[in-house]
Amino acid sequence: MSHEHADDCADYLERIVYFLDNELDDADCSAVQEHLDECGPCLQKYDLQRTVKSVVARACSESAPSELRARVLVRIRQVQVRISEQ
Repeated sequence: MSHEHADDCADYLERIVYFLDNELDDADCSAVQEHLDECGPCLQKYDLQRTVKSVVARACSESAPSELRARVLVRIRQVQVRISEQ
């Protein structure tokens, strides 16, 4: 991979997160999509980012059991009291 190509890929890799979140304008979306269509290594990194984002989103949609939430809140309050006493 040439230095120029690596720099080009680095630019696109920075935009992948925004691309995944639909935060790019149409022209940038088209440019990123075109690059992904032509660059296997970037496409693999895109697929990995998309998978990670999906797993995190799925994990974040679950809520902790109420007993665990209550224990965590008690512990947070204990830490807050200790900090305020210092």
